[in-house]
Amino acid sequence: MTKRFDQVVAVDDLSFAVQPATVFGFLGGNGAGKTTSLRMVLDIIRPTSGTIEVLGRSPGRANAPEIGFLPEERGLYRQMTALDTIAYFGRLKGMPAADAKREGTELLDRFGLAANTRTTVDKLSKGMAQKVQLATALVNRPRLLILDEPFAGLDPVNQGLLEEEIRRISAGGSTVVFSTHVMQHAERLCDKLLLLARGRKKFEGTLEEARAEIPARLTVVAKSDPSKIVGIESATDCGDAEPGWRRWDVRLEPGVAPGDVLERCVAERFPLRRFEQLQASLHDVFVHIVGTPETAQ
Repeated sequence: MTKRFDQVVAVDDLSFAVQPATVFGFLGGNGAGKTTSLRMVLDIIRPTSGTIEVLGRSPGRANAPEIGFLPEERGLYRQMTALDTIAYFGRLKGMPAADAKREGTELLDRFGLAANTRTTVDKLSKGMAQKVQLATALVNRPRLLILDEPFAGLDPVNQGLLEEEIRRISAGGSTVVFSTHVMQHAERLCDKLLLLARGRKKFEGTLEEARAEIPARLTVVAKSDPSKIVGIESATDCGDAEPGWRRWDVRLEPGVAPGDVLERCVAERFPLRRFEQLQASLHDVFVHIVGTPETAQ
């Protein structure tokens, strides 16, 4: 799908697929096209070209009963009570009033807000209101939960609550798609990732597949320079580790597995005291594939 706003291409020939019961991370910097893409999936805006299929059909109101959505621009009716707010969103998704209230009551209880059922939103703390907003997306027990920058503005406690809810709904068989520019959340939660920059897909796959895009790095404690071992691109001497041994920062050639290098060290009788792989973070992967925030936007 492609989306243009006048001369600006917000989403550029983007294709991706999300499997059921997975957590799918939509990652990119500000202006990468994440929100525009999700709004097209929700039929809030239409693509300039291309086709979209959601839950086996075209985007539209028919999907509402099976979708939960937490927008980046949060907002609740300040004079409505917490329970009435959640029930109202349930009704918008086609739920009977009694079911919406029952589910809303259960959510408030689970989020520690059982005593605030009849409290109006304007009298709730910011953290409480954020929990109510999340409950509006969960009230219909959606098959597909779409979260646009869900962690923005949340304190650490509510970030933990949201991560727990994402894991819970995924374990129950639902699919979760969320956009974020905070790599730590995606690293902990996602089964699959899509990296966006300037509206174009840069990568789609698992975290391990993403890490494989970066040449592996090792910390090695050896008596001599390991750079002559086949598969090692470079080795930097980091100083004494203990008498007679030195610590090396080793970078492998692209596509070379650490285990293969270790086997060669053993075969060549290269003395080692330590051999440890340094796992790349998702932030490292993002910068490697997409670039810095300045180049990615």
